[in-house]
Amino acid sequence: MARIDFNTLLDAGVHFGHLRRKWNPNMAPYIFAEKKGIHVIDLNKTAVKLEEASNALRQVARSGKKVLFVATKKQAKDIVADKVKPVGMPYVTERWSGGMLTNFGTIRRAIKKMSNIDRMKVDGTFDNMSKRERLQVSRQREKLEKNLGSIADLTRLPSALFIVDIVKEHIALAEARKLGIPTFAMVDTNSDPTLVDFPIPANDDATKSIELIVDTMVAAVREGLEERKRDKDSGTATPDEDAEEESAEAAAGKSAAAKANAEPADGEPVAADAAPGEPEA
Repeated sequence: MARIDFNTLLDAGVHFGHLRRKWNPNMAPYIFAEKKGIHVIDLNKTAVKLEEASNALRQVARSGKKVLFVATKKQAKDIVADKVKPVGMPYVTERWSGGMLTNFGTIRRAIKKMSNIDRMKVDGTFDNMSKRERLQVSRQREKLEKNLGSIADLTRLPSALFIVDIVKEHIALAEARKLGIPTFAMVDTNSDPTLVDFPIPANDDATKSIELIVDTMVAAVREGLEERKRDKDSGTATPDEDAEEESAEAAAGKSAAAKANAEPADGEPVAADAAPGEPEA
């Protein structure tokens, strides 16, 4: 994909950093100057880092893996939700629940509970409840939908995280780092870019700046998905993560069934010397 030019970044206000007193020294390589006590980000370096991150994210999408977008700050949440939803990637814009990655099994059980409530509404169980019980279950369903609805299709840990504002989303970043999940993030002058695998020096407070960077990253994902579709049509694509997981589960199920059939029931005698095809004595 084409590199975002300097003027486009400038017009979006990507270059505006924080006050000098709030800066993180590790951002020094990406700071162009200081003006009226405010640091100015070097947009030439932003363009290079943005291109680098876009290419890497495109490859993640092309390989059939999931990218989790995280942005819970007010000026970013609607932008991320609106732009990420069409490409089918999971996102968190309401609240990052501690342990969402490091305790993923618990999160999956909560999502399963949400599915069970939906099933209760279909099979008639919901109608047989008292009015109070229905109200409690409905409220629980709404709460789960608000916090976890956007990751309901995430059947396994994501292969990458894209974060807007690593200072605010420090818990998400820490969990990803602990699990070795590659991270992509907008880093403002008050952030530590060394904590991120693919840092993008940019203003993470202005709506236009956030929209431009998120647009670029989503475009990279979309491009990767289109390339994957072409690979599938030509028969060169690798299996999707979900398909691999389903195959593994199916194989495990067959293995367990075969083992169960091979093992004798408790108390059932086994003829060790019986020849193949001959009845046991």
